[in-house]
Amino acid sequence: LCGCCILGFGIYFLIHNNFGVLFHNHPSLTLGNVLIIVGSIIMVVAFLGCMGSIKENKCLLMSFFALLLIILLAEVTLAILLFLFETKLTEYVSMGLNDSFQRYKKDNDTRIAWDSIQSFLQCCGVNGTSDWDIRPPPSCPSGPEVKGCYMRAEMWFHSNFLYIGIITICVCVIQVLGMSFALTLNCQIDKTSQALG
Repeated sequence: LCGCCILGFGIYFLIHNNFGVLFHNHPSLTLGNVLIIVGSIIMVVAFLGCMGSIKENKCLLMSFFALLLIILLAEVTLAILLFLFETKLTEYVSMGLNDSFQRYKKDNDTRIAWDSIQSFLQCCGVNGTSDWDIRPPPSCPSGPEVKGCYMRAEMWFHSNFLYIGIITICVCVIQVLGMSFALTLNCQIDKTSQALG
């Protein structure tokens, strides 16, 4: 069910969200594509676990356990890499925003994406209104203290960091519980088969 929801969100973001054009060096690495891949993997893993428990099939249960372990290790590795290369990541985001900002007047998709992000984050340009040569577009909020979109995105991430952390920990706990249930059921199948002779 969780996999279906994530897959649905991924399809929605793929159709309605055009922020991917802001980082045109990696056009396939958009939120929609990532959610579709993650949702599909979760659905396959959940199907293996469900079928393994219904059929009491040890092979399916151990496949479920192994896949959950791989996913958990991948998540931990990703978290460590994000922590270690935080400055590189922020540089990449800054360069991507600056690069796409230069294409604002030339590319319609980039213009739509920038207008969307400026309206959503209530920001203007990459570093502020001074980024615009003549005058900012209508999507920029008016006022003397308007911040750049890079800073506003950073502020949004830091203000929601606690929620992101709680969700990540909950997902990891659910994965560990799933692995524990798979091992417990696997041992129970062994005991039942030994008792039956």
